[in-house]
This record gives sequence, structure tokens and C-alpha cells, in this order.
Amino acid sequence: MSMAKRTDPQSPAPHAADSHDLIRVHGARVNNLKDVSIEIPKRRLTVFTGVSGSGKSSLVFGTIAAESQRLINETYSAFVQGFMPTLARPEVDVLDGLTTVITVDQQRLGADPRSTVGTATDANAMLRILFSRLGKPYIGSPQAFSFNVASVQASGAFKVDRGADRTRTVKRTFTRTGGMCTRCEGRGTVSDIDLTQLYDDSKSLSEGAFTIPGWKSDSFWTVRVYAESGLLDPDKPIRKFTKKEMQDFLYREPTKVKVEGVNLTYEGLIPKIQKSFLSKDKEALQPHIREFVERAVAFTTCPDCEGSRLSAEARSSKIGKLSIADACAMQISDLAEWVRGLDDPSVAPLLAALQRTLDSFVEIGLGYLSLDRPSGTLSGGEAQRVKMIRHLGSSLTDVTYVFDEPTIGLHPHDIQRMNDLLLRLRDKGNTVLVVEHKPQTIAIADHVVDLGPGAGTGGGTVCFEGTVEGLRAGDTITGRHLDDRAAVKLKVRKPTGALEIRGASAHNLQGVDVDIPLGVLTVVTGVAGSGKSSLVHGSVPAGADVVSVDQGAIRGSRRSNPATYTGLLDPIRKAFAKANGVKPALFSPNSEGACPTCNGAGVIYTDLAMMAGVATICEECEGKRFQASVLDHRFGGRDISEVLAMSVTEAEEFFGAGEARTPAAHRILERLADVGLGYLSLGQPLTTLSGGERQRLKLATHMADKGGVYVLDEPTTGLHLADVEQLLGLLDRLVDSGKSVIVVEHHQAVMAHADWIIDLGPGAGHDGGRIVFEGTPADLVAARSTLTGEHLAAYVGS
Repeated sequence: MSMAKRTDPQSPAPHAADSHDLIRVHGARVNNLKDVSIEIPKRRLTVFTGVSGSGKSSLVFGTIAAESQRLINETYSAFVQGFMPTLARPEVDVLDGLTTVITVDQQRLGADPRSTVGTATDANAMLRILFSRLGKPYIGSPQAFSFNVASVQASGAFKVDRGADRTRTVKRTFTRTGGMCTRCEGRGTVSDIDLTQLYDDSKSLSEGAFTIPGWKSDSFWTVRVYAESGLLDPDKPIRKFTKKEMQDFLYREPTKVKVEGVNLTYEGLIPKIQKSFLSKDKEALQPHIREFVERAVAFTTCPDCEGSRLSAEARSSKIGKLSIADACAMQISDLAEWVRGLDDPSVAPLLAALQRTLDSFVEIGLGYLSLDRPSGTLSGGEAQRVKMIRHLGSSLTDVTYVFDEPTIGLHPHDIQRMNDLLLRLRDKGNTVLVVEHKPQTIAIADHVVDLGPGAGTGGGTVCFEGTVEGLRAGDTITGRHLDDRAAVKLKVRKPTGALEIRGASAHNLQGVDVDIPLGVLTVVTGVAGSGKSSLVHGSVPAGADVVSVDQGAIRGSRRSNPATYTGLLDPIRKAFAKANGVKPALFSPNSEGACPTCNGAGVIYTDLAMMAGVATICEECEGKRFQASVLDHRFGGRDISEVLAMSVTEAEEFFGAGEARTPAAHRILERLADVGLGYLSLGQPLTTLSGGERQRLKLATHMADKGGVYVLDEPTTGLHLADVEQLLGLLDRLVDSGKSVIVVEHHQAVMAHADWIIDLGPGAGHDGGRIVFEGTPADLVAARSTLTGEHLAAYVGS
């Protein structure tokens, strides 16, 4: 009887292991989350929606993904954990049912000049092995084909102590063959320094010949080390230097010298400039320094390797008629075909793996890239898709994949392909969590979590949990705007002029001639890889008075906040100082006014080696960051810490009228409110801002620039459907104030709102790079002659 009961198919008892089919989150309080409790189904596709700043990333990345990563790290020994980044446990009461999380975010790939698409994936490593095995003539191991490995030779002798007065001298020689081009050191470009920008050769060193920013005549480390080194005549004009003096002045190797009894290192001007200015990321330099570098340094393609970064030996070894430099310069879709044509049993497993990787590029819609493309030039969306490649062929299942707006940078035509990939990952038995705003991707969700109702302190609660149909019927902001459709603009503005681009050939552009109208809202569109960014960023004539606002990350530490980034703190500090008769530096938490206990950080960080460090609120200043005496000084009835705690909207009101009226601060606050950041608090660390918030913060700072032409790179990134309307209003205001606005964009609402559309295509890579349509949105919809036209017509329902 018991046997029959056990095998009876009518009443199988559920196995205990099958009951764990939910990820449970209870009491999440990370950033602005307000005790959020949700249950997410496993092995399903869950989409998280909500306005920008509502807490989506805090829940998915800051809570679920962060805790999974922390728990995995804890399985390693304390020794190994000492080498890993330390992660604090997120503020959450219960996190149950977690699986291993693989995060695929929008963080740009490293902008290191040595990093390319090939080195960022495994494609280059596999190609190097392939050429070292099959390349003729044979030149060496795989590192002989690497532009990051220099060729070196060394020889020497060392003594081996064998005890009891027995020592033996051993001679050794060492050689390593690398593939690095010796002229450009594997960078592909060489820098040419314009000496006239460094000094005035009609003056002597003692007369202040240097014109380098920051080089003061009384500085030991810069000017005086040259003038008083004894190697140069400080009173002789530089143009009268002898050949030896000029060599010492410009190129001398580091040499110890004494200046007023102080030991200093003298170094030639050119290597000193290269170390102090050129070795740093240009974007991280102060504006006046960046301007100097752009003026003084010209980067040209290396004449020895023709930009391939590789030595002549590495380029001489070929498979058939192709060298590794040729292979890396090919479009990946063409390279995949070439690899498919190779047939050698001795490297069959390698060919299969390389073929899989290259096919993944094509499948994910990146077949138009080449492996030698610098990784720093990829957009946020492209970088995210490159990271996806290593996971596509993975045999792992029951993994949680977390995506941050995977449709960024994708034309509506390409979104379907991305949707198929997300569904394929789910169908293999994985849990897929996606933060997304696009209705096409929300539509394929098995489960939707909508956060809100507002942003910042007005968000952080779950407004809806359920199916897409339920969201559509529900009364949330996302539900109401899910079926929003913008109408095509019928009455368009007349251009006031044109920005002429002639014979543009950057990247895949095929000699494009186009006139971009000025004084109107122009949208440049086309499928991913069609040449939009190459046209707008790479071909706009120099001196065209252009202000470019791209998706690059904002650089700043946890001490940086919207007030410091926008320059808002300067007029506020001056107003406080004037009202109280003290120095402005007192009102900076990074200067004289800082709390001495926490150095103005507001918290005290305790390092616990391989365990997560602990941040405790400073007891002295109670997290206010300032000395107690500074908080006695008030302006408009508020102290400086209370002002930094205000939201942009509150501060705009506070500094707009009454005794606290400060026009300079009010102007900056108005711009922040204009771009939809009214909910941000002035002192909120920049590190806590979402991608969309960062771009809008940049836009607010650039709105005061003198430039007449604004170039925006996908400003709808990270914007909720409801916020797109506000963005369109802002773009209209910019145009109406006399600016010309050029937007690289895929969002149909922005296309419909344009005065003029330039559509590139028809495909990506070498199938693109041509203008396939120029005209008004109404004409594009009527013609339906391009992929964009078809999708825009379907969107507006005509």
C-alpha cells in the first residue's frame, strides 16, 4: 500500500528544495528606499520601472546584487578576501533566496589608451594564440603579437650561496619578444608638443619665459629648478641657447641638483610635461589645464605602425594574406567569416571558441565594431552589450542576471533582438532582473515592480507589483504613461543658418556631405553603428562654437555633490561670509570650516581589513561636516549645513527672494530645476546619483556656456516616460532662447518633436555611414522609406 502511495502520480508530495522559488526582500532602506518589502519570482523576467531617482538601482544593484556579491566573497579565505574590494552589508532586514548574481551594468569600459574591444573581451588573446601557431613566418609566442608587451633583453650574473664558503657565480641572459611598436609604445598615436605654447623663446628664464599654467616664477619644483640648476644660463634668452643647453633644457634625463641647499630632481621640459599633463586622463583635468593641453599637444597617427600599435615583426607574420593587425582592423562580422574559413585540426578547439565569441558580437548587434576600436570610445549601451558577450554562451543556469537599461543606444529596430536575448537567458533557467524605461522591453516582462511615486525623498516605495496588464490598468505614473504616443510636429521652425559638414569620413562615414540646420531642434538618428556619433562628434568643423554634453561619467569623490559640481557653493559661501564678516573658506567642509574629527566627511570610516569597513556618523558634528563655531553663522535664518540639506526646489525659493536673495545662486538653481532635478538635495554625494541624473546635472552646468550649438548624446537615457515630456519642453526652451540643438537620439517621442531629422544608415558598420533621409518628421512618416521611418510611423499610429 505504501509503495502504491509513493508512486501515485495523482498526489506527488512537493520536494522541499522546490519551495525556494522566490527572492524575498524585507525592510530595504538603501539610499532612498523606505522599508521596501517585495517577493521576486525566480527563473522569470522581472522588469523594474519608475521615474529617474525612484530607487530602482538602489533596490536591484545596491541591495540584491550587492548582498549576493558580498556573500560570495565571504566564501573565500580571509587571505583571498584581503585582495578583494570590501563590501558592506546593505541596509535590509531580510534577504532570502538569493542566487549568484552576474551584473551587466552601464559603467564605461576603462578609457585606458591601451584598452581595445579585443583586449576587453577574450578575442585578442585567442587571435594572438592563433597567429603564434599558424602565422608564417613564425616569430614567437602569443606575446610577440601583443601591443602591450615590449621586447626586452637583459643579461647579468648572480651568486648562489651553497654554504661553507661555497659560492658559485651563475650567468643568465633573458630575452622576451613582444609585439609593441617602439615608436608609440603600443598606443597607436604619438604626441607632438608645440614648444611655442610652453615658453616664449625671446625671454630668459629669469624674465618668466614659461607660459605653462600653474608654473609660478617662485616655485622650487617648476621654474626655479630650471633657472637655478646650474645647467642653464638663467639670463640668456632661450632662442640663444647652445645646442647642448637646448638638449639639457628639453630632453635631459632626471638629474639631482641643489637649489638653495634643497635636493631637487632636474628633468628635461618635454618628459616633465608628458608626466605632469599627458599621462593623466584629459577629462579629469581642470578646464584651463585641459585647454592648455588641447592647444599645446597634437596627437597624430604613429607613422611607424600606421596606428596598428604593433611592431613590424608582428605585422610580418600572416595567415594567408592577413596579419593580426589586418584581422583586428576588420569589421567583426567580416572577421567571423574569415575565421569560419580556417580549417586546421591542430587548433580546432581555439577556432571554435573564437568563432563563438565573434558570432556573439554579431548576434548582439555589435558586428559593426572592430577589435582595434579603443574601448573608451564605446557608448554606455555598447559597453554594456560587450559585457554581455561572455555570458551568452555560458552553460551556467539558476544564475540571477541584472541588467541596467540594456536598450540604451539601441534603435527601435534593434530592441527586438535585445528582448530575444533576455528571454533566451530566462528560458535557460535563469532569473533576469532588468531596470528599464522602454515600453517595448516592459511588455515582455513576466513580473513588473514599479517604484515611486516620485524621485529622491518622494520615491522609494513600491507602487505596483504584478503583470504588465495589471500595470497598464493600474493608476501609477508608469501605468498611465505606458501607452503615451507623441504626435508628429506639423508646424516646424525655420532654420537661421546651417552647419556645413563636407566629405566626413570618420570611422564608417562614406564621404558624407550634409548641412545641419541651425536655430532649430535637429535629431540625428539611425540604427546602432550607422555613424551618428561619428558625424556629430567627429565631423563638426572646429571653431563651430559647440557645447557637447555626452554620457561620460562625472568625476568626483564622495565629498563632491551637486552644489560643488555646478559651482553653486561659491556664491553661497560668499553670501554667508559677507553677511557674517568672515572668510568664505569657513563655509566649505573641504577647507577651513571642516569638522576636525571627521575632516569634513560627516562620517568616520573604520577599515576592517578583509571585512567591510564601517562608516559611523561623526559624534562631534553629528554628520553636519562643519565645526560647531561655523554653524553659529547664519544667513537668512539658516546655517550652512541646513542650506546643504535643502532640495533644489526649496533652495530656489530660499535664494530667490527676501533677505537671503542671492541672484548668482538662484540662476544655477533655476537651471537645475529646469532639467528636472528639483528633488535632489544640494549636499547629496555625486556617487549616489543615477546615470540619467548625472547627464542632466551636466546639462544644467553647460546651459550657462556661451556656445550657440548644443550637442546632446541620447538625453533620454535613464528618463522615465513621464520625464521625456519635461525634457522636450527644456529642448524647446533652449531653441527658443536662440540656441541650436542637435540631439543624437532613438526615442520616437524626441524624433516626432524635432524640426528636422537626419537619418543615417541603411545598416551598421560598412553597411551604414550614408544619409538615407533628411527632412521633417512628417515627411519621414509619410515616406516610410527607412527603418526609422517605419518605426516612427508605427509609433505615431499613422
